[in-house]
Amino acid sequence: MVKDLSFSVRSGDVYGFLGQNGAGKSTTIRMILDLIRPTSGSVEIFGQSVRKNRKNVFKNVGAIIERPDLYLYLTGTENLKLFARMSGVNLSEAKLMYFLDLVGLTERGKSRVSTYSLGMKQRLGIAVALVHDPGVLILDEPTNGLDPQGIAEIRKLIQRLSHDEGKTILVSSHLLSEVEQIATRMLIIDKGVALAEGSVQELLDPGDTGVLVHTNSDTDTYNLLLKSPFADFVKEKNDKGIFLRMDAANIPSLNRFLVQENVEVMSLESRQQLEYTFLKITSPANYVDSLSA
Repeated sequence: MVKDLSFSVRSGDVYGFLGQNGAGKSTTIRMILDLIRPTSGSVEIFGQSVRKNRKNVFKNVGAIIERPDLYLYLTGTENLKLFARMSGVNLSEAKLMYFLDLVGLTERGKSRVSTYSLGMKQRLGIAVALVHDPGVLILDEPTNGLDPQGIAEIRKLIQRLSHDEGKTILVSSHLLSEVEQIATRMLIIDKGVALAEGSVQELLDPGDTGVLVHTNSDTDTYNLLLKSPFADFVKEKNDKGIFLRMDAANIPSLNRFLVQENVEVMSLESRQQLEYTFLKITSPANYVDSLSA
């Protein structure tokens, strides 16, 4: 269920639409694409009502909902040609090669899609969504089920579509670390309700920054910090190091203190991640402030 959800995606945005599984992301996207009708409210794209101007609006929108619907017995090239004809587009050979190159499938264009990996199918699906050269691309969980390499390939493709091709992209995901790397703005929803919206930097709180310290003797350093002015910031120690939470402005002071105490600092890493903000917003009762979180 989606409740009173309202947001705007600006031209040129890579807009991250974030929420746990079941938060209402796919339902919202289906409403945007007029696949299901909201019980109240309206959806506008390019200032036009989707319901009243569906044909005109979707001439400039490409989308993948969950898995791309491809013909497995056809080659990648044949799929592109077929879907282009369905969109009323006659792809030239040069344009066909352009799309295959764009998604990194130039060498596999003549292979049957049944032989493609899941990541390759996702990239071909994005190419299919682009054959009519839409200004807006909507991707629903495009990295779901992919291995790390496949996730990285989709991330790079989204960045290229945004930076080089000038596409406005709405991408829904529950993989916060991935969206954090590509989104210019984002919205966090939970149980169909908008909880926070803004850029990554706007959503992160510099006054609540995680710091991971690893020294030549973490046990001794941990005991030293518990007796220091930084004691209130210390959260835990485990095999990864010592975890503190503090204002980012205090990190240089922490480092100077350790050096003055002749502690050999092997690494000092700021861990101000979107994941902390997300968990505190969506699951405050279950939020664990921990190195392992």
